[in-house]
Amino acid sequence: MMNKRNDAVVCKDGFQMSVQHGDGLYCSPREDNAESYYEVEVGFPSEAVPLLAQYQEILNDLEGDPLPPTESVYPYVPSSLIPLICMQHGGIVSGELPPGVMFVTAELMEKLK
Repeated sequence: MMNKRNDAVVCKDGFQMSVQHGDGLYCSPREDNAESYYEVEVGFPSEAVPLLAQYQEILNDLEGDPLPPTESVYPYVPSSLIPLICMQHGGIVSGELPPGVMFVTAELMEKLK
């Protein structure tokens, strides 16, 4: 059974990104329905994310110019970076993450203040 795709993560400040897992995607393990993923595929963040820069897949547009960070895919991102990115944006208000990736809610972030 193929994994459904996760809804994009939306953070308290409006930041969004796609975080995916499964067979044929840039994740580890590269299979559907694993108990936990230690690397995930991130795509199309709503703004540039310094923590993701080294993972950006460099592709060019039709004119040969590199695609901007917001139009890029980030293969094999360590799962441990996802909660850090979400915390920088106030925590998650909606969306889904792969199994084994810590889901840091905006509500939790408020309690930690």
